[in-house]
Amino acid sequence: DRHRFAIFDVETDAAENLDRARAGLQFEANVLKMNHEPYCLPQTAGPRPATPRGYVALTRIVNVFARFAIVFAAVIVLAIMAVLRPAAGEPLRILALGDSLTAGYGLAAAEAFPARLEAALRQKGHDVVVVNAGVSGDTTAGGRARIGWSLGGTPRPDAVIVALGSNDALRGLEPAETRANLEAILGEIRKAGLPALLAGMKAPRNLGPDYVREFEAVFPAAAKRYDALHYPFFLEGVALVASLNQADGIHPNEKGVARMVAGLLPLVEQLIARARRSAR
Repeated sequence: DRHRFAIFDVETDAAENLDRARAGLQFEANVLKMNHEPYCLPQTAGPRPATPRGYVALTRIVNVFARFAIVFAAVIVLAIMAVLRPAAGEPLRILALGDSLTAGYGLAAAEAFPARLEAALRQKGHDVVVVNAGVSGDTTAGGRARIGWSLGGTPRPDAVIVALGSNDALRGLEPAETRANLEAILGEIRKAGLPALLAGMKAPRNLGPDYVREFEAVFPAAAKRYDALHYPFFLEGVALVASLNQADGIHPNEKGVARMVAGLLPLVEQLIARARRSAR
């Protein structure tokens, strides 16, 4: 019996040793396989989770709106730039808002104040156009009534010269009314973001010293309030000079207009400089 158990023990030990040897060979084979194949993370069973369709659709909508917003903002910026400044290569436009003294009563169009002013400015190297917005017989009230559509013209002006008030004085209108109208005009110009030059006017002396003083004080006060350039008297050096006026003694002739242009020219150049700065 002991001999039989011994034989059984030997066989059992041999079988266990064989199993161990096989396990060792399998382990070595697995190690060699890992050394020769790229390492990969274990794959999970089943398909990968899909992105919700609603999220994908929302993302696409957001992207579309973002692109639209960028394009819309760019268009708005370009439009604002086009409105606020003259296009490259285009002359700066000055609107001359006035009465018969601006319109050129009794003169050829080429001899009127706006045309002569434009010529003088171009001679000094300024690329400008001076628009004649003078209406014979107009008062400050008339200028106030048309300043809106005058500023809204196409192309839009870049600066404004206001030369109104002579007919207010000739009619003896209340200075307070003249001031209210001029301030309304200058207010509209400032609201449009444009620089202005206000040319003053003197009242006839036969209206009395109180009226003269009150009327003539209107112009510097209005100019100061709205930060406009101020030229004290539109007809400086021309009024009451027979050789510079037409037969009526009121409206300037060609020589008179030339004198008016020469007097205003330095201030108009300042006006142009302001317009250039505001367009930057």
